[in-house]
Amino acid sequence: MPNPPSQSAGPIDFSPIHLLDWEFQHSKPSCAFACKDITSARRWQKRTARDLKACLGFLDQEPVALSPQVVEEVDRGDYVRRKVILRTAAQARMPVYLLVPKRPPGPLPVVLAFHGHGYGVKDMVGLWENGGERFTPDGYHRDFACELARRGFLVAAPEISCFGERRAEYSALPELSRGITPDTCHNAATYAFMLGKSVIGLRVWDALRLVDYLQTLPQADTQRLGAMGISGGGMHTLFSTALDRRIRACVISGYFCDWRHSILAMHHCTCNFAPGLLRLGELSDLAGLIAPRPCLVEAADHDPIFPFAAVKATVARARRAWKVFGAADALATDYFPGRHQISGAKAYDFLQQHLKLPA
Repeated sequence: MPNPPSQSAGPIDFSPIHLLDWEFQHSKPSCAFACKDITSARRWQKRTARDLKACLGFLDQEPVALSPQVVEEVDRGDYVRRKVILRTAAQARMPVYLLVPKRPPGPLPVVLAFHGHGYGVKDMVGLWENGGERFTPDGYHRDFACELARRGFLVAAPEISCFGERRAEYSALPELSRGITPDTCHNAATYAFMLGKSVIGLRVWDALRLVDYLQTLPQADTQRLGAMGISGGGMHTLFSTALDRRIRACVISGYFCDWRHSILAMHHCTCNFAPGLLRLGELSDLAGLIAPRPCLVEAADHDPIFPFAAVKATVARARRAWKVFGAADALATDYFPGRHQISGAKAYDFLQQHLKLPA
C-alpha cells in the first residue's frame, strides 16, 4: 500500500477523516466482485457469505426452541392480523405480526416485511403509536405490510431489534450534550462493536429464525418466500436475502447505495455499521450474494440520505453479478419522484410475479 501524501503548504487540516478516506481509497477489499463466469461467481458467493457472516457476528449461535405464543388476533376485513412471540435466542424474544389473508385453504406465498426507523413494526401493519387501528396508509412505510396482505401474501412483520417493544430503557444514563438520551440502536451497536460484532448480525439472526418458524406453518409456502423493507428495513432485507437463500426475491427500498456515498457521507444511525465491513467490499459488491435471484430497488429522486445519482451508480455496478449469471434483468428498479418513502408502484406486482401469486 502506498504511503499517505504529505501535507501541502497552507492551513493544516488535522481531521482524521483524511487518513480514513485515504485508507479506504487504497485498500483492496477481500470480497470485491470481479468474476467473469458462473463457476467463479458461485465460488465467490460461498466464500463471501462465510466472511460476511463472520464480520456481522451473532450468526454462529446454537438455535433454541422458538416456543411460539399467539397473544392477539384481530380481524381486519380481508385478512387477520395475528401477533406471535418467538424466542430467537436464549435471551431474546421477538414479537411478530402475521397478516394472513382470508383466502381459500392452501399454502400462501410469504413476504418478510421489515420496517425502518420510527416507532416500530406497528407503523407498517396499520397501527398508530398508541395501538389504535388505522386503515389509511400513513408515514414513509405507507403501511406496505397491509397492502401485501391485501394482495394475497401471508406477511410476517417482525419487531426489529432496538425498536418498539424491543427498545431498552436508558433514562438512567447521562444525557448527551444535545440533551438527547442515548437510544437503543446506538447503545446496542456500540456494545456489539466491543464484542467485534454488529446489530446487523442480530437482526439477520432474527430473520433466519423467523423463516425457521414460518416453515412450521401449514398455511405458509416458504418455497415462495420474499422480503421487502425500507431504509433500515432495506438494510435488513439486503443482508437477510444475501445470507439466506430460502428468500427467493426481494424489494430493497430507500437503502441501495454504496456506503461511501451515503452511510459514510452523512449522519446515519450507528446500527448501520459493522466492524471491518469495508474490508470485504462495498454494498455493490456484497449485493452479488443475492444474484441471480430477482431484486427490485426502489429509489426516490429527492431522498436526502440515499443520494439518487449514487443509488443509480450503485445499481449499475451491482448489476455485474446478475450479468455473469445471465440474469441482468432480474435486478430491476423503480425510480420515482419523491422523498424517502415506499413507492409500491412496481414492488407488489414484482413480488406477485416472482413468487407466483395469481392475480
